[in-house]
Amino acid sequence: MLLLAVGFQLYRLQGQITEAETNRAQLAAQVAAKQQENAALAKDIENGNDPETLEEIARNELGMVNPGEKVFYDVSN
Repeated sequence: MLLLAVGFQLYRLQGQITEAETNRAQLAAQVAAKQQENAALAKDIENGNDPETLEEIARNELGMVNPGEKVFYDVSN
């Protein structure tokens, strides 16, 4: 009976270890993504006075365009 109880506990612990390893891998991927995002933001801060960087941020983040440019929207969806 004792061997059966110990075997069950070992089986359950193995499942918990596997779940924890999966969770750790997911969290590591999230950390890597956030590190890349932070690096990009740090680069934007460093180049904050660069006209090209300002234009890129204005276009991508704020949706701004230069005077005289034509904007086309895809409304097929």
